Amino acid sequence: MNPLKLAVPSKGRLQEKTIEWFAARGITLKRTGSGREYAGQVLGVENIELVLLSAGEIPRELAAGRIHMGVTGIDLIHEKIPAWERSVSEIVRMGFGHADLILAVPKIWVDVENLDDLAAVTAAFRARHGMRMRIATKYHNLVREYLRQNGVADYQLVDSQGATEGTIKNLTAEVIADITSTGATLQANHLKILPGAPIVQSQATLFASLTANWQGAATNARQAIIDHISRS
Repeated sequence: MNPLKLAVPSKGRLQEKTIEWFAARGITLKRTGSGREYAGQVLGVENIELVLLSAGEIPRELAAGRIHMGVTGIDLIHEKIPAWERSVSEIVRMGFGHADLILAVPKIWVDVENLDDLAAVTAAFRARHGMRMRIATKYHNLVREYLRQNGVADYQLVDSQGATEGTIKNLTAEVIADITSTGATLQANHLKILPGAPIVQSQATLFASLTANWQGAATNARQAIIDHISRS
């Protein structure tokens, strides 16, 4: 039968907004079971199997072709899938989960107002301290490419999977690259965003795998989903 496997975030606000978004388009996503059991069903479209995964796992499963469609952030797709355009296609941006991946430095760095200033400061830091300036982030691929394109070279990326804004205060980094939606946490930690376009502007998006098996019922289910979306 080859049902279409649709992955949505397994918990939190992103899951809630995803369920609401599909419901507004005549597709009901229902979580079944209880506790830590990640199971669900889809009503309104036939031959769809609901898969509940973390938003960070969905890019990997799409790229591997183990799921047909999935809801996750643009930032995660671009970070986790090299040459992502070959593995997934964007179906529709869903209008929630907005966030920008930005670079931020301490507010007291009055002489750092753009990327050229940052490049100069990183070079001076290495000359003075004999080590590269540390940038805390979980988006290593995106940040590395962005800095390469903008001529910033004297730095090292340090991994941060949570509370990235606190790494400067904790003396584990000098600069951060992180996702922000309002900037309030940055302000609270006395950080300022470097002006210019964000590294990535992200939001929740429905993606389709280009490597999955689309034969049989999966193709019909995909078209049914697209029909529901187009009528909304």
